[in-house]
Amino acid sequence: MEMTIFLTIIAFLTLMQSAMPYFSKQTITFGVTIPESHTDDARLSTFKRTYSALVLITGVLACVIFVWLSSIMSEQNFILAGLALQFIVLGSSMILYFFFHLKVMALKKKEAWGNQLKQVTVTDLSLRSQDEMLPTFLFALPMVITLGLLAYTAVHYPNLPDQIPTHWGPNGKPDAFSDKSPFSAIAMLVILLIMQAMFGLIHWSTKSAGIRLRAAKKQASKIQQLTFRKYSSWLLFFVSILVTVLLGYLQMANIHDQLGNSTVLFILPIGFVILILAATAFYAFKIGQGGARIEIDIVEESKDGLTDIDEDVHWKAGIFYVNRNDPSLFVEKRFGVGWTINFGQPLSYFIIFVPLVLIIGISLFL
Repeated sequence: MEMTIFLTIIAFLTLMQSAMPYFSKQTITFGVTIPESHTDDARLSTFKRTYSALVLITGVLACVIFVWLSSIMSEQNFILAGLALQFIVLGSSMILYFFFHLKVMALKKKEAWGNQLKQVTVTDLSLRSQDEMLPTFLFALPMVITLGLLAYTAVHYPNLPDQIPTHWGPNGKPDAFSDKSPFSAIAMLVILLIMQAMFGLIHWSTKSAGIRLRAAKKQASKIQQLTFRKYSSWLLFFVSILVTVLLGYLQMANIHDQLGNSTVLFILPIGFVILILAATAFYAFKIGQGGARIEIDIVEESKDGLTDIDEDVHWKAGIFYVNRNDPSLFVEKRFGVGWTINFGQPLSYFIIFVPLVLIIGISLFL
């Protein structure tokens, strides 16, 4: 079973990473702004195909090596090898990304793309009223459930075992414990509460972020942007609910022994991972970055002489966005799907890194 899980994850990472260039907008290639008139350049298509092929080859080799190692390694080393190969797939894909990022930057500079075009920023004040992102208050609902579980745990504290499970192995059985105390009894719920608060803050930040339209194709990008924002909102809420169900059940299993069925504890995390991977894959392949994969029926002629504001200077390596003049705490990624923080706004650090530090700190004290 462990082999199946690791192979599935490695295969999923390989598939997602190899498809990354095709999730992005046409006007963004390997994190570089490309004017509308040059998005069909054959060299850019070659870069994308080469990147995808190399990542696929790396992923296939990783799967073959993993199967071979499983026959000669102990279980502990076998698991470590599976984790290492996942990082190798991710690491190699990032190295390839940086290589092609530099290639595209050099090509753009050599060909002087966009130098003769007028850079404009397009806004539509009516878009906010059409935005279908979920209301942020909905992200407080899972937090209410967690607060209820905290109260329930306090009432049933005497029923808790002397050793509180803090980790469950692949077989669904606890393999790490902490001595019973008021802190260890609620630690998992506190971590859950922090995660839920982080999800809510991320949603609030993305909902407040600017809606960016393409200068040459305003109507098409308007539909794509609104769809992207809606599905981003739903995906984040879906993840919040799944995490609440998983950790909430584990907490209840600590209180009531009869719920700690090893079969359920084996199936539940696997189901959680499968649902997360399936939702992420649907989001990436159906929506794409900024709604790039949404099919638009509108026939819209590209406007000559115009291009989007070139913000390459604010994107370090095409991945890290640093712009103190942009009030948005979160912006759309340039490579991959979803959102990334604006490193030029200190508040964005608080939303992401403070919760992570708190979660790590609580875990270390268990």
